[in-house]
Order: sequence, then structure tokens, then C-alpha cells
Amino acid sequence: MKFKGYKVFDRPYELNIVGVRSNSTVPNKFDDKIIVFFKDDLGKWNDFVYNATTDTGTYWLNNPLSNEGSALLKDGQYIDSHKIGLHKGQYTALVQSKPLVVIRDYNRDAVLDFNNGKEETGLFGINIHRANSNGTTINVDKYSAGCQVFANATDFSNFIDMAQRHSKLYGNNFTYTLVDDRAIKRTLLRRGVISIVTFAVIIGVTIFAIKKFKK
Repeated sequence: MKFKGYKVFDRPYELNIVGVRSNSTVPNKFDDKIIVFFKDDLGKWNDFVYNATTDTGTYWLNNPLSNEGSALLKDGQYIDSHKIGLHKGQYTALVQSKPLVVIRDYNRDAVLDFNNGKEETGLFGINIHRANSNGTTINVDKYSAGCQVFANATDFSNFIDMAQRHSKLYGNNFTYTLVDDRAIKRTLLRRGVISIVTFAVIIGVTIFAIKKFKK
């Protein structure tokens, strides 16, 4: 987070919600991560890592909702971008409440294209929700047309519990940060880092730096 110059929230139980897009451009798998971290009453950092997708599933890549192409959320930090609400009017989730930037994958194939699409800013219903209501879902399929989606229903339920606690303390606004793991590695290599650093190392170093900085 500090590496990218993003804001870190450090009040007790105030959530930092970070999506991590993996190296893979193969769609339809829950091969990304959503990381949630916060301080508790004692000032100790707590962090949770969940399997998720930050990408559009194959169905919507082939059958986009917009003539401009499928929506892929662009990496970045979106302050107060989401609120607790109902996903498609069906169940509690974090729903988009402020404009986000998406990349339109317009060529209607089954390959994720992050570099050649047209950028668009607006309200697209890019929600943070779950896949199946029970167990762990294997394939993304229709569960994401650009949304950030948890693979496991229990993981998502735990996330919503944390979000509701945050909401009672600080109001119904949540910041979502999407990090592209490939972009981080490219930047590190440009700065002369020889070895490829995994995200696990990056987030560990970041949290350690945050602790030191706040003391």
C-alpha cells in the first residue's frame, strides 16, 4: 500500500480492502485474492486473505452487457467507492456507490485484455459479493461481469460481518483498492530489483512498514 502511495486506514476495525490481481490472464478461475486488514483495540494489525476473482468471467467476456465490451476494473485506489447494500436486490454485499474506472475488453474472446481496451469512468454496478450461496465455487462463469467476487460463501459471510462492524463505527463508506501484481513486479524490476518478489512478501513488508511508521 505504501509502496503505491495509497491511503491506509488505521482506526480500530476500520477496514482496508485490497484486491490483488494475479499474473494470469486466463479467465473464469478464482485465482486472485481479496485481502482485508485492520487494527484491533490493542493496535495490533489483523489480516485475512481470501480466494476471489477481480476479473470478468468467460460468459460475460463472450457476451458483454455493453456494446463497448466487458468491464474489467482498472487497478487503483477508489476512496469511499462502496456501501453496504443488496447485490441485485438479493443479498447483503458491498455495492458500488461512486464512479470507478473500467477497461473495456471489446474483442469478445475468452482472454482477458488489460492493455488494449478503452477506459471508461462511471457507475457500472461493480460490486463486491460472493459466488454460490454455499461452499466454494470453482469457475467464475456468470458470477462476475466486472465485479470483485469471493469464491467461498463462508469467507464472504465473515467479510460482511467485519464490514458491518466498520459501518457501525465509521459510517457506510468503504474504500476499495485493486493492485495488479504484474504491474508491481514490473515497477520493482525497473527499480533494479533482481528477483521477482511475490505479493505475500510485498504485503508482509508493507504491514511491517506501516507498524513502524505509526509508532
